[in-house]
Amino acid sequence: MQATDAIRTALGSTQQILTWYLDDLSDADLLVRPTPGANHIAWQMGHLIATEKGLSPMLPQAAYPELPAGFAEQHKKDTAAQDPPKGFATKAEYLDLFSRSRQATLAALDKLSATDLDRPTEGPMQRFAPTLGALLILTANHTLMHAGQFSVVRRKLGKPVLF
Repeated sequence: MQATDAIRTALGSTQQILTWYLDDLSDADLLVRPTPGANHIAWQMGHLIATEKGLSPMLPQAAYPELPAGFAEQHKKDTAAQDPPKGFATKAEYLDLFSRSRQATLAALDKLSATDLDRPTEGPMQRFAPTLGALLILTANHTLMHAGQFSVVRRKLGKPVLF
């Protein structure tokens, strides 16, 4: 297995886990907070999508989908605690944008060599992920971290335990 294969597997498996966690949730369920002040799933989905699109300076060959007007602003840190939540998308819209964003990342990954993965990152993410390969692994881990938070909402809603 090559490094790009391992990264592809991580990106694909975390996308699948996220999709499983959302499968039986309604649009209204995405706005449930596990505890007061905690981020609801709708905000987290938008955050994941906007963050992945934020890879574009490091992956100029990626064709990320255009986000709807105001989408990135709706999913910034200061809107996470907005109560009641308003202006968020539907589950179908989030899943579509997430899928298209992840496919853009995977397509860009297909064009990278092992040497490309060693390319240093720049800016604020450099301290978390000093190379492009590390940044792509962090992207997969970021998805999994948020999906893990979805499981708490699932428990609160009485949904079946999946893992």
